[in-house]
Amino acid sequence: MRFKVGFEEVFPAGCVLVPGTIAQAEDYDEKTGKRTPAKDKVTQGRVWQCRVMDMDPELGAKSREVSVKILAEVQPVPPTGQMFEAVEFTDVTVTPYLNEKSRRMAYSYRASGMVRPNGSTGAKQAPAPAGGKDGGA
Repeated sequence: MRFKVGFEEVFPAGCVLVPGTIAQAEDYDEKTGKRTPAKDKVTQGRVWQCRVMDMDPELGAKSREVSVKILAEVQPVPPTGQMFEAVEFTDVTVTPYLNEKSRRMAYSYRASGMVRPNGSTGAKQAPAPAGGKDGGA
């Protein structure tokens, strides 16, 4: 089940894109040992993922790195191309799940796109972006 949430609810102090982390998500088949490009279970569209650093000062020394899945037919492009640029995600959804290893509740985040913090896409935005913050998925 996916729940729509506001970007500011997930990242109240914003987030910063970790450079070079936008890549096509892959599914792993345990029977064959092969990896294939991931398809979204709801839309059947392509899935990309990136890593961001959550800038919330209340995290203290806790891990700040979060994975966000972006649903898009073409690879999303950072809005400005700058190193460690601040970004926002559009149409954010969260999927809670139980992490089997830690036996704790975790969250997978998807979004439909990535934009500058003021909401503009910038000149380098991919033509049809789309994707989620995750606690491990």
